Amino acid sequence: MDLEHIDGHKKGEVILFALSTCGWCKKTRSLLEELGIAYDYIYVDLTENDERIEALEELKRWNSSLSFPTLIINNERVIIGFDRTSIVGALG
Repeated sequence: MDLEHIDGHKKGEVILFALSTCGWCKKTRSLLEELGIAYDYIYVDLTENDERIEALEELKRWNSSLSFPTLIINNERVIIGFDRTSIVGALG
């Protein structure tokens, strides 16, 4: 699975599963960038074949409903949907 990386302050491993057409996903990315957080992301809808299967399997481990955005922090905490308070609390 090929993740795109955004540079910033390292607050552990931060991975965002998103859709390229999702307004809430865009708001989550904007908030992470506003906070200056380093993170990796993948637009699941832009993947194909084996990469899409791999991305969905990984996402399902954290969010069985496969909804977007899904933010995973340090392989411990998951924030589903755009939840500014939770994101700032975990990373701000």
